[in-house]
Amino acid sequence: MAPDLVVPDLSPEALAAATAQIAGCAAEYDRTGAIPARGLEVAHRAGLLTATVAARYGGPGLGALETVRILVALGEGDASVGLLAANNLIVHQRQAMADSWPVDYYADLLRRSVQGPALANAIRSEPELGSPSRGGLPRTTASRHPDGGWVLNGRKTYATGGAALAYHVVWAVADEPGGDPQRPRVGQVIVPAELPGISWSDSWDHLGLRASNTHDVEYADVRLPADAFIEIPRGPDGVYRDPSTMTTLANFAYSAIYVGVARAARSAFTRFARERVPAALGRPIATTERIQTAAGEIDAQIAQAETLLFGVQLRAEAGETAHLPQLPLVKVQIARSAIAAVETAVAVLGNPGLTRHLPFERLLRDVLCVRVHPPQEDTALLAAGRRLLGQ
Repeated sequence: MAPDLVVPDLSPEALAAATAQIAGCAAEYDRTGAIPARGLEVAHRAGLLTATVAARYGGPGLGALETVRILVALGEGDASVGLLAANNLIVHQRQAMADSWPVDYYADLLRRSVQGPALANAIRSEPELGSPSRGGLPRTTASRHPDGGWVLNGRKTYATGGAALAYHVVWAVADEPGGDPQRPRVGQVIVPAELPGISWSDSWDHLGLRASNTHDVEYADVRLPADAFIEIPRGPDGVYRDPSTMTTLANFAYSAIYVGVARAARSAFTRFARERVPAALGRPIATTERIQTAAGEIDAQIAQAETLLFGVQLRAEAGETAHLPQLPLVKVQIARSAIAAVETAVAVLGNPGLTRHLPFERLLRDVLCVRVHPPQEDTALLAAGRRLLGQ
């Protein structure tokens, strides 16, 4: 369908080089809020945006463990680039598992991906519903057209990628003759971004991930072919679940980004500590026990987060299943450790940790966004408690 895509070099040296290039322009994009075009181009040239494209489509077909390594490196460079890449890699992984996209659409996405960064993302949240991770049905509808195709209407919020997306994967309810209004079909609609009827509202004014362009989008009578609707089946409990999302990559791709952010804070902290020589001290603050203890705490938190993140992938590769009920808790602990690492760096530095001339305040704003990704902490803890207590 497409020429062979770049096989990423995942050596520590190659990933570090990509991280450094992306980091070089992260502050600029954070200030402007523009799509991080240069960072995405670096990731594209290195083959990091298409690493999960299946071999049968001309891609590298990398697994979850390798992909998590990529996302840690991208998150260390720029969390916004990492988020855009994670969404894209998950879309390609789901297609590798399910072959659900219309053939022409996926071939087009791959052609674009050879030429430059071509982003796709699942568009799910809505103004009334919020995040679908807490249940409920979307108000966005895909209605049957007399020609057998679909007409998409609705408004979505927090659509990461904004107008830079090449394809939208839109969560919608099927409105069709003979359908059961009490139990409608729910699915993902594959939508080329340039179709008439798609409009954007520049609504993203956020604390962190400023360059992710997570804006609102509206679909007004967007015409689509019959095979653009991909039904999501119900589970035994009646809840709609996409089987392709139940993977360690889909569950931990976002966690990996913020482990990368914590790594960036560690690097910035050690660099600042070695270079900062207060007049009253007469030597680098890195020589003081207070800073050394803080550095140790930062490293301890990152060690914990990395061990959990990569340990989950290794257990999955080994075919273990006993830990699966605890995966939401593992995500909670990774998030806590990543936040704690960055907060420690900011707290011990005082004013330098909060000035916009240094990267710490940006890294703090970005790492706090880890709490937004589902499952949120309260949901994970409540489910675990009920499971343990038989409730």
